[in-house]
Amino acid sequence: MKQAKIFSVVVMLAVLCYGAVGFYFLPLATFQGELARMALLPESLFGWTKPQPAIDKRWMQQSSMETADVLVIGDSFSDPRIWQTALTQQGLQVRTESWNTMRGICEDFTPWIRARGFQGRFVVFESIERNLAEDLRKSVACRQMQYHPNPKTDAAPRPPTVSYNVHRGNYSGKLSTGIQTYLNVMAYERMRLREDLKLWHLPNEVTMARIENGCELFSHSRCTESLFYSIDKAEDIAAGALKDIDTLNTRLTDITPIWVFVPNKSTAYLYPEKQFWKEAEHRFNAPNLLHMTQQAIDRKVIDLYPANGTHFSTTGYLLMGEEILKTLQQIEPNPAIR
Repeated sequence: MKQAKIFSVVVMLAVLCYGAVGFYFLPLATFQGELARMALLPESLFGWTKPQPAIDKRWMQQSSMETADVLVIGDSFSDPRIWQTALTQQGLQVRTESWNTMRGICEDFTPWIRARGFQGRFVVFESIERNLAEDLRKSVACRQMQYHPNPKTDAAPRPPTVSYNVHRGNYSGKLSTGIQTYLNVMAYERMRLREDLKLWHLPNEVTMARIENGCELFSHSRCTESLFYSIDKAEDIAAGALKDIDTLNTRLTDITPIWVFVPNKSTAYLYPEKQFWKEAEHRFNAPNLLHMTQQAIDRKVIDLYPANGTHFSTTGYLLMGEEILKTLQQIEPNPAIR
């Protein structure tokens, strides 16, 4: 009987200790941004805290292929349909498709897109910097269009988050993840004391960089540093990408292409001297989004790219949309007229 009581007490103490440990560590394993999740660093340190603009979901509605004035083919920077609100608020009908469904700009792109019902003049081809050279090469080599439908293409819009609680705890995660996150915080706090710290390579393809005047550019707690994707290159984009655009433009008869290239976050903050965007602007009238990001950083726009993620904030997306709208209006003052 005595042994049973001792066993019960031991079990109860073990459960209480596990609960206490879990209550302490699990809240750290609550991630909103992909870079914070990859690096296992908590939102309480790297989550953005300044509210972003609210977007009315009526401006995010998807048009049909037949009624669209502008067709957008893009990646995860276009899928949320945020920057497109700059166009829809001007009365333009916009349809957004993903590269995952289109798979490229093949030789038969123009007759194929017309056969699917698109009657508009403008097609926006959007790509993030890290993928654009490979995407362009694949398109040049593509002979015949293949469409892979995705039910998410016409899903109801989800307006972006205006704000969130960086201290909100998630108690359903793995305790081991919480403990590892805690250990990473301890290592980070030691590293950041070094005055010579410029770059710190973290696990899972994440790099931390110290940003000059970072607290004027970011709203997260440790605003002197930001997270970046390690695979992003410091080198400029090879000139072959421009030649590929020339090749693809010959396929786009009866269509006005708008080439949109989004700078990697690391390019905007760490390697802004790249020249590709100037060349693309000069040769193809492409919106110069690198220049846009530099202007925003010079104006000290907060969280243009939040520290915990790789994508624009809502503010950044809206600036992107304004640049694309300007390009459309330079070509045609009333782009809705076919």
